[in-house]
Amino acid sequence: MDAAIKIHPGVSKWDIRQKVWDYMEAKNLANFPRPVHNRIPNFKGAERACAHVSTLEIFHRTNEVKVDPDKPLEGARLEVLQAGKTLLVPTPRLRTGLLNKIVPPQGASRKDLRVCSTSQGVREYSVPIGLDAKITVDLVVVGAVAVSEKGYRIGKGEGYSDMEYAMMVSVGAVKDPVVVSVVHDCQVIDIPENLIESHDLTVDYILTPTRAVRTRCTHPKPQGIIWAKLDRDVLEKIPILKKLRSMEERAGKDVTLGGVSAGRAAGGAARGAQDRGAQDRGAQDRGESEDGTGGVQDRGESEDGTGGAQDRGESEDSTGGAQDRGESEDSTGGVQDRGESEDSTGGAQDRGESEDSTGGAQDRGESEDTRGPQQQGSTTLYLGLPPGLRVSELKSALRGRGASPLRLSWQGAQRRAFLDYSHARAAADALRALEGLSISGKSVRVQLARSRRAGRAPNHARTTRAQTGAQTPRSVT
Repeated sequence: MDAAIKIHPGVSKWDIRQKVWDYMEAKNLANFPRPVHNRIPNFKGAERACAHVSTLEIFHRTNEVKVDPDKPLEGARLEVLQAGKTLLVPTPRLRTGLLNKIVPPQGASRKDLRVCSTSQGVREYSVPIGLDAKITVDLVVVGAVAVSEKGYRIGKGEGYSDMEYAMMVSVGAVKDPVVVSVVHDCQVIDIPENLIESHDLTVDYILTPTRAVRTRCTHPKPQGIIWAKLDRDVLEKIPILKKLRSMEERAGKDVTLGGVSAGRAAGGAARGAQDRGAQDRGAQDRGESEDGTGGVQDRGESEDGTGGAQDRGESEDSTGGAQDRGESEDSTGGVQDRGESEDSTGGAQDRGESEDSTGGAQDRGESEDTRGPQQQGSTTLYLGLPPGLRVSELKSALRGRGASPLRLSWQGAQRRAFLDYSHARAAADALRALEGLSISGKSVRVQLARSRRAGRAPNHARTTRAQTGAQTPRSVT
């Protein structure tokens, strides 16, 4: 079958993502949530595609199946539960562990199982599985933005699928599993082989609404976490990596970390080398989904069974519940948003201040520096935002470009945001990665911010709020 989306030589992973997202929007091929940009698309016909899972021979020979929590994979999770098999779903953002086992209520009806297959069910019926749990997963089902009939896969740019697979290899949960990706027919394209790296997870089967394709992929799957592609910032964001690293160190394995910054290695959670051309059109190829094998897919973006979004830029807390938009994540999380919660129309209520480590508010209301040179040692970036941009869109774009900060301070009402990084080098790396940033066709201006004092808001910032009638910022903890 000829690919609906043509890929030209010299493209990057990010170019391919944009082509797929733009095509699916233009052709109206997706269900809620929309737009599909920066997401694993919830394509029309997803349930039909997921139904093919139960036709695979491996499905009938395995007892434990790992399925990602993306909305279009809801049907695959239901197939696993209806067959009486053990359903394993990744922990949101790997913040508190690796996998969760879905345990339906006793005597569950088909309706109950359908609920269990949704993000709501994942939250309410999951039991954490420790790294030392004796599990054997022979079938892994993942989402994708694009796949090729050769088995190459491109996620949305955060790398969780790659990381999860590498961790499962490291703890012995998988040995030679069958990896299946469920996508729309238009997402099956010709992906150049040179874009695929050692950390990238490849697939053995592609399931679409109209067909099931065996790829016979010869590219090896990740053989564990590539520690040299991670740094200590990544370990801080995904604490379970520390435990796994200690386990491998005791086993005599080389767990030497790389020297690159978190923005380049992790993309906000745990990323390998950056995607060439996607970040700064010349940066290292990072491998899409966040992490040690290479990237990391957002586990906070699946939708619940009623269509309510678990994540519109807000990730889930350690129990699986969604954090409110604008709330800061815990110290182990990825991007901390000290910013704004959005109203039902997409407008933002200003929550301009974030708290410092002593509980005092660091003012995020200071305007950009237009009066003097930028400080060379700055660890903060200033972003000039276009009208109508949502905080969730910005977060996804930052993760996709490997530039997730330690803290994001959102001031949508003033059309600006501040990104805090751990050190000047990380900020400089992020600045390069975000060069030419455009979100849904809208340009975002990025530059080093002037150093901002912790504590009380500067007089000019408070005056500006009073004159404009903007809501007084309040601290979000």
